[in-house]
Amino acid sequence: MGRIVAVCTSRNTGERKKNIGRGTLIAGHGLEGDAHAGPWHRQVSLLAIESIRKMQNKGLDVGPGDFAENITTEGIEIAALPLGTKLRLGKEAIGEVTQIGKECHSRCAIYHQAGDCVMPREGVFIRVLQGGPIEVGDEIEIIETPQKEVTEK
Repeated sequence: MGRIVAVCTSRNTGERKKNIGRGTLIAGHGLEGDAHAGPWHRQVSLLAIESIRKMQNKGLDVGPGDFAENITTEGIEIAALPLGTKLRLGKEAIGEVTQIGKECHSRCAIYHQAGDCVMPREGVFIRVLQGGPIEVGDEIEIIETPQKEVTEK
């Protein structure tokens, strides 16, 4: 079980997001009012505060939203979740992990400052299956993990 540390949006793609404290996840779309929302597989991005702390320990003045993530989490190893994992966010919203990490086509300002960035390795993307309100402090719960195929010898 984890929790939401920040709910972040931006008006444009390619920029840091601002923590708005609460928001609404819309099924098949993403976080209401965010530039990355839409009918695709990377509707909402998540990054653990533990990953952000790694960059803070390198001397960077960064925090939630600075890696362009929509939801900053705590207490759950989101980068270790298998694709297809279903998460409950808050009381109603459900998302499915569709991608772990992403290719950075152009190095962000954080990469240029630190020579590293955690989002390409540890960021997670979900598709919203069921919408609902979310806010800082809400729980994030793993509700279903994909079953591994059993092969006979």
